[in-house]
Amino acid sequence: MRKTLLESLTHGSLTEPAPAPDGSALAELAAKVDRAAQARLGRSLAIREVDAGSCNGCELEIHALSNAFYDIERFGLRFVASPRHADVLLVTGPVTKNMREALERTYNATPDPKWVVAVGACAVDGGMFRDSYACVGGVSETVPVDLHIRGCPPSPTDLLKGLLALLEHVGGKR
Repeated sequence: MRKTLLESLTHGSLTEPAPAPDGSALAELAAKVDRAAQARLGRSLAIREVDAGSCNGCELEIHALSNAFYDIERFGLRFVASPRHADVLLVTGPVTKNMREALERTYNATPDPKWVVAVGACAVDGGMFRDSYACVGGVSETVPVDLHIRGCPPSPTDLLKGLLALLEHVGGKR
């Protein structure tokens, strides 16, 4: 144990350094999302996250949107605890047989206009769990999906870009 500890101290980190954050680009992207939400809804965008059976990789990236670096609440985006207050359902993971009814009830409890965003590869088509006996499949097999954000998991910046695309394109058609 002592030998391993000393080796780790002398060799340093084996991981790559994180890329330098581009705070101005992130602020501009989040401001665009806020402007689009104000134009479409007349208020900030309320998001309800639903885990339909995921591995929690996508949830970590979604939760990162609320950390001190991204802090999406400063741009008018907020997560809500009830689907009755939500505009957008962010659904992660393949829909399991046990979560199918819960997802349908959540969708039905969300007031119109409502949009569903399938986040991650598993939510799009079931991912690596596609052929599992316990999975129904992707989110679109249970509720209608307005936007798919691919990735395993998608980055917080990809999530913001997806929300902006949703507000700019799908939001005007509903």
